[in-house]
Amino acid sequence: MWELPPLLLSTRLQFLRRPAARTCMAGYVPAEGGRGRGARYPPLSALVVSAIAAFSAVIVLAVVHSAYDATVSRTRTLLGHNLEPTPWHPFPHAKGRPPARAALRCAPSVACLPPLARPRPPPPADAANASSSAAPPGIGKRRQCPAYFAAIRRDLAPWRRAAGSRGGVTRALLDEARRRASMRVTITGGGRRLHVDLYYACVQSRALFTVWSLLQLMRRYPGRVPDVDLMFDCMDKPAVNRTEHGNGDPAAPPPPPLFRYCTTRDHFDIPFPDWSFWGWYLPETNIEPWSREFKSIKAGAKATKWVDRVPTAYWKGNPDVASPLRVALLGCNDTGLWRAEIMRQNWTDEAKAGYQHSKLSSQCTHRYKIYAEGFAWSVSLKYILSCGSMALLIDPQYEDFFSRGLDPRVNYWPVSRVGMCESIRDAVDWGNANSAEAERVGRRGQRLMQDLRMAAVYDYMLHLLTEYAALMDFRPVPPPTAQEACEGSVLCLADDKQRRFLEASAAEPAVDEPCVLKW
Repeated sequence: MWELPPLLLSTRLQFLRRPAARTCMAGYVPAEGGRGRGARYPPLSALVVSAIAAFSAVIVLAVVHSAYDATVSRTRTLLGHNLEPTPWHPFPHAKGRPPARAALRCAPSVACLPPLARPRPPPPADAANASSSAAPPGIGKRRQCPAYFAAIRRDLAPWRRAAGSRGGVTRALLDEARRRASMRVTITGGGRRLHVDLYYACVQSRALFTVWSLLQLMRRYPGRVPDVDLMFDCMDKPAVNRTEHGNGDPAAPPPPPLFRYCTTRDHFDIPFPDWSFWGWYLPETNIEPWSREFKSIKAGAKATKWVDRVPTAYWKGNPDVASPLRVALLGCNDTGLWRAEIMRQNWTDEAKAGYQHSKLSSQCTHRYKIYAEGFAWSVSLKYILSCGSMALLIDPQYEDFFSRGLDPRVNYWPVSRVGMCESIRDAVDWGNANSAEAERVGRRGQRLMQDLRMAAVYDYMLHLLTEYAALMDFRPVPPPTAQEACEGSVLCLADDKQRRFLEASAAEPAVDEPCVLKW
């Protein structure tokens, strides 16, 4: 029998034992290195599978984009996204959709998770040393509240009278107050959680800073803020008219409880500290938080002694706010005839100049400063009183929470709306003839503002909410449409300048107990 030579036999056996070439893509066998004439293309089934996979990916992306678009379209923020302006006080507002960070990264479900919920800048070295040597909370001395705190009882009187028979603040009254509210605030969890239900946009950044103020109250007095459910309107003019709700008749049903920044003797609206105590930055304004602004104004006031101040009255502001009073005030601009210098504030020009000519600390060079209400009350009152000049108040119609501490001819001088220019002239002439007494009036007004430190502001908020909570006949529960707010979510929404003011106004836990109320 013929046999192969040994060398050929060995080569043939090795070839027979070689494993079959690996296949890929359903039988596609590439040539060596993936190239060559022997390569075959994938079959039709592979192309169909690839097309289905690509189409599925497109569908998934479309679903995700649709869900994101729906989320952004219904996300309401404290900056007014997806919200209409208040119908009772329309103002220019581009409600727009929130940016991605506001809808996603700033969402409470993300921003309110520890440790994002309470970000804060590192404290200065001196502040850290001071806090380390301070007494524990609750150990400090008790202070008596300023006299104007007594107005809390007057403000809440309609619901206190009703508390015995009809329950004081009821859910039905709260629902009635919603008709004129821009937002609903609910504090629960023993004063540790805050929810906001947004109804309408607030002008400028008022809602953002107002919610921040409540968060800082909760930080200053942890576990001391009561659980409450309240309606808040961030616009200027009071809405709950006394004549429509019994005009104070004890037998009349109580009015709807509505919080806002001011009230009048003819309204039941409950005044609450305004947003500017925590700072007010916009393209039109650049006012630091109150604790800083007062120190700056007082230092500016010291730069010009009383005898060196201009012996005329001074006002600088914006008359274009639907204020007939301020428009009429422009007619008093005559230092010779009316002893008054009236300046129109152009915020657009000031913004371009970096606010160099509108610094409040540089406006304490006159012996007399005029306060004129705008569309309603004006936040400028506290800055005018801070100068130490004799404040000339033109027959104010509105009250904020601290202005109830004003006493005519004691810490300010009253000016009549009727014959306004003549009244200003008479006040200035009296002051120049009685310079020492006029200076004392100015100093007493400044002292009122010095006592209005942030500790007093927080104490007023705490006492007001505590008294209000005692009148509620139900347990506060956030509505399903409310969103939680925390420091992290508020700071996330703020722009860089707003964030700077917010962080600068952050509170620390109180060392002393709240002031003691005396009715």
